[in-house]
Amino acid sequence: MGRETDSTRRKWRKSSYSDAANGCLEVAEARGRMCVRDSKNTELGFLGFTEDEWSAFLRPVTRR
Repeated sequence: MGRETDSTRRKWRKSSYSDAANGCLEVAEARGRMCVRDSKNTELGFLGFTEDEWSAFLRPVTRR
């Protein structure tokens, strides 16, 4: 995982839980990795996760 700048054109998707007042996260897929960034501060870059890291993150969330 590492913080990077968005030097390529990614298709960012905003979370369905986002709202105009609070903002939220955006995600994009790129070269076998999931990228996550703050939707209100996109200039700060993003965090990139491998497929294994992303799956480990989602596992407890999707068990509900």
